[in-house]
Amino acid sequence: MRVDILTLFPEVFQPYASTSILGRAVKENHIDFHIWNIRDFTEDMHKTVDDTPYGGGAGMVMKIEPIHKALMAIESEHKSSSRKIFVLSARGQQFTQQKATEYSRLDHLILICGRYEGIDQRVADYLADGELSVGPYVLAGGELGALIITEAVARLLPGVLGNPASLAEESHSTEGVIEAPQYTKPELYNSWKVPDVLLSGNHADIAAWRKNTTL
Repeated sequence: MRVDILTLFPEVFQPYASTSILGRAVKENHIDFHIWNIRDFTEDMHKTVDDTPYGGGAGMVMKIEPIHKALMAIESEHKSSSRKIFVLSARGQQFTQQKATEYSRLDHLILICGRYEGIDQRVADYLADGELSVGPYVLAGGELGALIITEAVARLLPGVLGNPASLAEESHSTEGVIEAPQYTKPELYNSWKVPDVLLSGNHADIAAWRKNTTL
């Protein structure tokens, strides 16, 4: 799978993309990961990527031209059999585990990170397949959201997790369901004890307990 991220702050991504699950997915070629600096697609000496909003208002709005040129550069570099393009935006649909599963079946995912007061709406309306939000709150930009989406998708790709069974009963695999609590050694710590049923060896009772403690 190929993932392209368009951003004004490419330096944000390298440390995280080289560690943990995402780093392993990149290293083992499960993900072909590319970061594009939107400023590289401007034409003026100041590398201008934003301008004042039509209709007035506070802040600046990211311009459509450099984003369009970046998308065309990606298109010329990689032809995809199945591709989705999303703008990270507080206006977007909520990203969910179900969406992560859907996107993990794609050949190509492109994420466009907003900043300032957002991105010219024509990017979402004419160049992208939609807008995504990672939660009902506002961040300074879309970079953290893009990392969240990329990791959530990456861990679902075949071969990325060491134990694929980890995916079978985890939280949100079924919409709205949170998996049961987990415990490990020591059995007793600071007078806090592991539930007796988990020590019983009775698999039926353990399964029933886990089902009853699933939210």
